Amino acid sequence: MRYIPNSPEERTEMLEIVGLKSADELFRTIPSDVQLNRALKITDPLAEPEVIAEMEAMAAKNTGAGKPSFLGAGVYSHYSPTIVDHLLQRSEFFTSYTPYQPEVSQGTLQYIFEFQTLVCQMTGMDVANASMYDGSTATAEAVLMAQRVTRRDKVLVAETVHAEYEQVTKTYTQHGDSVFDTVEFDKSTGRVSEAELAKLDDKTACLVIQSPNFFGCIEDVEDLAERAHAVGALLIVVVTESIALGLLKTPGECGADIVVGEGQSFGIPMSFGGPHVGLFACKEKYVRNMPGRLAGIAHDKNGNRGFVLTLATREQHIRREKATSNICTNQGLIALAATIYMEAMGRQGLQEIAMQNAQKAAYAKKKIAALEGYSIAFSAPTFNEFVVRCPNVAESTLERVRTEGGIIAGLALSKYYLNNPNDFVMAVTETNTKAQIDALVEALDKAR
Repeated sequence: MRYIPNSPEERTEMLEIVGLKSADELFRTIPSDVQLNRALKITDPLAEPEVIAEMEAMAAKNTGAGKPSFLGAGVYSHYSPTIVDHLLQRSEFFTSYTPYQPEVSQGTLQYIFEFQTLVCQMTGMDVANASMYDGSTATAEAVLMAQRVTRRDKVLVAETVHAEYEQVTKTYTQHGDSVFDTVEFDKSTGRVSEAELAKLDDKTACLVIQSPNFFGCIEDVEDLAERAHAVGALLIVVVTESIALGLLKTPGECGADIVVGEGQSFGIPMSFGGPHVGLFACKEKYVRNMPGRLAGIAHDKNGNRGFVLTLATREQHIRREKATSNICTNQGLIALAATIYMEAMGRQGLQEIAMQNAQKAAYAKKKIAALEGYSIAFSAPTFNEFVVRCPNVAESTLERVRTEGGIIAGLALSKYYLNNPNDFVMAVTETNTKAQIDALVEALDKAR
């Protein structure tokens, strides 16, 4: 079937009806100096085998493939059991979409309910939804929710929150009355600065922090919750490395009001930035201000259990002006992958994986800190991610390690923090072997 089925004769007839002589006249309002008056610089038509060969040649240039990697910064390399992919490929899961007719979508609603339950258990919160695209949009929605709850506009965002999460949040709120202020970090600890908390006042809707933060440092969530609550503000905790929830005290136990995060670590591969799945949980008293939807359990008159949409605050379900979010999908397939992963690993498995991450990262920190000229930039405790301070500019060091050692060592902090040119952030997960860590240390030493 042709994409443009109009014949030349039909196109001529259409132009005559609208009183034009050529299709070019449709674009006469566009200034000539911005029009492309030449053919596109693309190849001639290729046969399928030629296209495949071309794509394979391009893929071969991907230097990341097959190389030991210590990249983190929001997307992490974790082992995913084969059962995750195996179940996802089943047609009833792979082809299903959002359940507009709950009565015939029992399977979809059931795994959404299970996903919500698991998120509550992982975060220590009362309720969770299943309608976030990723961690960044979940953060933005959390800020909007906090403003609705508190009826305030001022938003404090810790400088240690992922910069891209902050950018997405500002995009979401740019047309409202939001007032953003940054809470700077302590240059020695890598955590929220104590002095900066003086910015909390009775106009603050929420304080947004990340723990473990972008530097991998674990924030004092309990203290920050007390500080925020003292002025009537909500504490939003962002988690980009969700495996940390298998080891650390839950944000809910620490007093968080809203917990958002990225579920990519739960069995979702590192696939060029997506698709991912956002986590969103909060205290029960705020549930009616929560975006997205909730799946719940109900019983019919015969006592049979069924799954239903308990709360749906999306514009597709209610009047647009009443909606708390216009997100129009629940990332169902990715949420299912995360659910299968968490169920397959279980409580003990997640704890063991988290412990492996922490122990391997501690080994790497110790070895790198012992290198001449290198140091660990911040003193705060970390989970599986930390910042290395190089004797030279981090970007050049990383490039030498990649080209000469064949290792992707991490991400230069200067991409987001211009005042840290010699620092890079790296993550160590259960997929990194001791031999790989030792090879990284050796490559860093040579790069010095």
